[in-house]
Amino acid sequence: MPAGKHGISQSSVSTQPFLIMKVKYPALLASLFGMANATGQPVEIVRLGHVGPTSGNMAHYGKDTRNAAFMAIDDLNARKLVIAGKRIEFRLEVEDDAGDPRQGTLAAQKLCDTGVAAVIGHINSGSAIPASRVYRDCGIPFLSPGSTNPKLTQQGYKNTFRMLASDKALGAGVAAYAARNLKIKTIALIDDRTANGQGVTDVFRARAKAAGIEVVAEEFTNDKATDFSAILTKIKGKNVEAIFFGGGDAQAGPLLRQMHQLGMSDVRLLGGDGLCTSHLAELAGNAPALSRVVCAEGGASLASMPGGAEWKKRYDARFPKEYILFSPYTYDGFLVIADAMKRSNSVNPSQFGPRIVEANFKGVTTEIRFDEAGDLQAPAITLYSYKDGAKTPLE
Repeated sequence: MPAGKHGISQSSVSTQPFLIMKVKYPALLASLFGMANATGQPVEIVRLGHVGPTSGNMAHYGKDTRNAAFMAIDDLNARKLVIAGKRIEFRLEVEDDAGDPRQGTLAAQKLCDTGVAAVIGHINSGSAIPASRVYRDCGIPFLSPGSTNPKLTQQGYKNTFRMLASDKALGAGVAAYAARNLKIKTIALIDDRTANGQGVTDVFRARAKAAGIEVVAEEFTNDKATDFSAILTKIKGKNVEAIFFGGGDAQAGPLLRQMHQLGMSDVRLLGGDGLCTSHLAELAGNAPALSRVVCAEGGASLASMPGGAEWKKRYDARFPKEYILFSPYTYDGFLVIADAMKRSNSVNPSQFGPRIVEANFKGVTTEIRFDEAGDLQAPAITLYSYKDGAKTPLE
């Protein structure tokens, strides 16, 4: 199958009928593409999959992680890895889930049928959780670089891993900061009813109440909404000190603008990683309420990541002004897969898959070690605010 830039397949899967068969160990199909390099050493093609929302209102997140997948594939191929006596050439298969659960499961099944050895993707929990069942059934490893809902790794699937902190850490961290540092006494909750939004809001609610913060209002929206005037008007009548929003930046931006329009710029907006992006200022039109935002992101700040600063320079040189949030975790996910392949001396998921949980790998983001559930053993979080419109780590 001919491949274009970044090793992405350019020909349609439907033109290769033997590829659309569902197989338990799809990486074995790679051997069908065996060839020899210039030195006569056999070359084996190994396909890795990436899924992200490259259309819809979350497209900026998905394009960011897709960029990291391009970088990872090219970096791995530059290393000219040899596994089981064969030079490995990685190819990338990319699918769009639009942040939608149904489209996510269809994308997952397509990648299984195409014959990928592993998948790194599905950044939102609503897509990742149902897709994880598909990958379990077809027997390939699945690493999510963005799904933070605890349910992802509570299903007991031995092939499923999370590359960053879960909502348990994010919601708890924001709640603790709100009570201890901001001295918040009353708060309203808004969530977008997605798996991610509900998950982080549920954790925040429990931890906030335990810390003595009174939840005086709970409102709900959806991940397509842009008009929050009715919700905010109801909340304004409660005289709350802060709002916790479980949702993404595409909604948080308009929410901040409308808070200012309703005279609520002195009310703090708190949230998890969904709204905690470098694009929030732009989406909020730099509304005054932006300066009152506090949000949490899984992992260390880029400047504090072991390889963050240098990696970001390379990313920006190749994809200027496209960095959002989850791309470093995506990049590390591909390297974790390659590391497991090397340690098992195999590109067969049945062989390298069980070795992923044994990872002890120094990535761009952190020292990557998983617990038995597939979560990081010591996930870090970072709290951020926005100073002069720039996302800035809190001390």
